[in-house]
Amino acid sequence: MGFELDRFDGDVDPDLKCALCHKVLEDPLTTPCGHVFCAGCVLPWVVQEGSCPARCRGRLSAKELNHVLPLKRLILKLDIKCAYAARGCGQVVKLQQLPEHLERCDFAPARCRHAGCGQVLLRRDVEAHMRDACDARPVGRCQEGCGLPLTHGEQRAGGHCCARALRAHNGALQARLGALHKALKKEALRAGKREKSLVAQLAAAQLELQMTALRYQKKFTEYSARLDSLSRCVAAPPGGKGEETKSLTLVLHRDSGSLGFNIIGGRPSVDNHDGSSSEGIFVSKIVDSGPAAKEGGLQIHDRIIEMRKRTVKLPKAHSRDSNAGFIPQLPSLHTPPLSYKKGGGHLACGGAYLNCIG
Repeated sequence: MGFELDRFDGDVDPDLKCALCHKVLEDPLTTPCGHVFCAGCVLPWVVQEGSCPARCRGRLSAKELNHVLPLKRLILKLDIKCAYAARGCGQVVKLQQLPEHLERCDFAPARCRHAGCGQVLLRRDVEAHMRDACDARPVGRCQEGCGLPLTHGEQRAGGHCCARALRAHNGALQARLGALHKALKKEALRAGKREKSLVAQLAAAQLELQMTALRYQKKFTEYSARLDSLSRCVAAPPGGKGEETKSLTLVLHRDSGSLGFNIIGGRPSVDNHDGSSSEGIFVSKIVDSGPAAKEGGLQIHDRIIEMRKRTVKLPKAHSRDSNAGFIPQLPSLHTPPLSYKKGGGHLACGGAYLNCIG
């Protein structure tokens, strides 16, 4: 709503007044048409009327209102009297310092803390009242048998009725017990919800950890198999006897532009005379669920020996049934001569590492 004009020390610029409440702007908001109002004034108006209070334009929503920070900073620098000036406070402070002053103002209203009193006094007078003047201040305990605290007013009246005092004390204890029980139930409910949330988060984290471990285990197994197969391919002498080889012609269906396998290879190094390397292009990786991964398709360490216009011919490192599919037009593969040598169980290429999707 705004600040009363008479609370400010000196005259206030008319541009700092709200057109609705005619007071000094409090948390000013501006409309798209340029009018400025207090937030507490314009928001209810816009929600109810759906238009600018100045009636200058069409429909208006609360989302179109914007804070005017420079104007707000200017208003906060104005000098204003304490809100408790009528109770005797003569302090004049900057508007931005008013909340801090009100928290410690000696003239703020405060209630006596003794049970059964409830008198409202100035904050600066509360302690003296509770110590010296309050009739509800304790002065000792009843000596008639109940043992309850005896107030100054009861002592001045000659004592109190123990039965009535005990009933009142018991009612107060029951009310306090009920409040504590209600607070305990609320806290237990909050703790239960929090526990369920934490258990769900922990289960999700454990599941994610297990899935991650399985993925890495699968990759590790795949890479180990690839390294072993490549090591055997490099160690096998050209034309050597060992595993039975079989030439097969496979035709694959292209899936989304890819045949689903990677290749690696080259020619033996010219300075490698020990005959431990073998020339050729080999299958280094097969994509899961790809065309090359189907039953009867390619396998890791298969050697590609011929690539035709529509087919790829390769020898198989172990006996299996041959299947045939169809493959679209394959691009010509032109690579510079590569040299490689055996080292560390993998192919170390002397030129460049050839790795392309079929």
